[in-house]
Amino acid sequence: MDAHEVTNAQFEAFVKATGYITVAERPLDPKDFPGADPSLLVPGSAVFKAPNQVQGLQNHLQWWEYVPDANWRQPEGPNSSIKGRENHPVTQLAYQDAEAYAKWAR
Repeated sequence: MDAHEVTNAQFEAFVKATGYITVAERPLDPKDFPGADPSLLVPGSAVFKAPNQVQGLQNHLQWWEYVPDANWRQPEGPNSSIKGRENHPVTQLAYQDAEAYAKWAR
């Protein structure tokens, strides 16, 4: 991790230099999800989405929705972009992605 946030532009430079593919962009292996419908095994990420009605504060999952094709380039899903947000902190990364960036950036 870094002492300061990493921007979309900084992460993009890393991806361009290395060809790195984030966890949210990688295909899912059906072997890792036995019994799951293969048509549902698509790359994506959890996106913050306020529920229509809050059902108490015990279940944090009510605030998140898995969105196919959401990733650092499309943080809210396919109809979103980082264009105009180049200096915003990069989102939709897994620890593995942050670790790969940190090793590259040192």
